[in-house]
Amino acid sequence: MALIVLCSTMSFAVDMHYCGDHLVDFSFTDTVDTCMMKANMPKPSGECAAMAMEMDCCTDIEVVIEGQDDLKISLDQLSLDQQQFLVAFTYTYLQHFEGYDENVVPYTDYNPPPLIRDVQILDQTFLI
Repeated sequence: MALIVLCSTMSFAVDMHYCGDHLVDFSFTDTVDTCMMKANMPKPSGECAAMAMEMDCCTDIEVVIEGQDDLKISLDQLSLDQQQFLVAFTYTYLQHFEGYDENVVPYTDYNPPPLIRDVQILDQTFLI
């Protein structure tokens, strides 16, 4: 049960860097390193800027999987009927396990009846 709660509330992200159709780098914990293709290209100006943007083949993809964040239930969100049921259930549950202060044995003042004859020996029936 604890494993299910842990897996459903855990969030993580995967960063990937592609050059063309090839995966160059991926990371679960940190940002990915970009390839040197972007760094080696000179910064174009003017009309060449539009052509350089079309030739850029590197892409960064980030996949984020969010976990649940609403596991804590507060009493403000419960209706009056639900609050009454919760109070009644808690009270009866705690009363169920309340015991006596001491063990009461009702037959402490009485002696067992006298054994007049042993029926098992008379009938010769023994448990094996």
